[in-house]
Amino acid sequence: MSGEAGGTVVAVVGPTAAGKSALSIALAHALDGEVVNADSMQLYRGMDIGTAKLTLAERDGVPHHLLDIWEVTEPASVAEYQRLARAAVDDILSRGRVPLLVGGSGLYVRAVLERFEFPGTDAVLRERLERELAEVGPAPLYARLRAADPVAAEGILPGNGRRIVRALEVIELTGAPFTASLPQPTPYYPSVQVGVDLDTGLLDERVALRVDRMWADGLVSETRELVGRGLPGGRTASRALGYQQVLRMFAGELTEEQARDETVRATRRFVRRQRSWFRRDPRVHWLDSATPDLIGAALRVVPAETR
Repeated sequence: MSGEAGGTVVAVVGPTAAGKSALSIALAHALDGEVVNADSMQLYRGMDIGTAKLTLAERDGVPHHLLDIWEVTEPASVAEYQRLARAAVDDILSRGRVPLLVGGSGLYVRAVLERFEFPGTDAVLRERLERELAEVGPAPLYARLRAADPVAAEGILPGNGRRIVRALEVIELTGAPFTASLPQPTPYYPSVQVGVDLDTGLLDERVALRVDRMWADGLVSETRELVGRGLPGGRTASRALGYQQVLRMFAGELTEEQARDETVRATRRFVRRQRSWFRRDPRVHWLDSATPDLIGAALRVVPAETR
């Protein structure tokens, strides 16, 4: 049953470092809104610097939901996220405020905004695939996924073993491509999606500056603290950009300079994947974040009754 309280969800989407967070704060003030996080890695407690999580001061009095809900040892679950996010959205709507769904995790955004049921699982099949992943690493499994379902492979990082295993599991269970299990978009809530992007060259510069700032702000120390809380054993959290590279540095596989450089390269690759995912959706209203009056342009996209 879709949003019982009525009202429109405003989603702010797009690639990393394009300016989603700043726009979401401005929109929240303009619309009397509250933010629901749709960044899969900001769900984890203690992963603050490496995910560019807004500090309390930077949130500027805007309530934020679904930050810091899981320990780093908890595997991510889109189905569980869907349940929690919809509860948050319904609560915001019931109080007459505007929910702003903000983040660059495309599957998480879809799981909230659309009628989206998740394919089942098979414990024996999953165990076999996970054992294979542990024995040979993600590369051979990713190659198999790319051959079976190139569209699904395009949306998954080659090192994300957990998501590769899940895609292969669904393919074996259903006998169809993983992407065939994703339904045609049917709205769960009335919504408008505002996409924020930037010229590729400028965005690449922003990524490098962001990584430099992460290092200056203490990403290495933050990662070391999270190691004590079980980060290396976290199947999802340990793959997060930045943390993954620092963990390899701790293991002696990379120097610190190599870890920083690889974080920049991996983030730029991820930006292109995010852009590819969101650009396929014709419902997204794209804005250039360098636009002088970005908040004005965004508000013009929002339905009049929501403003």
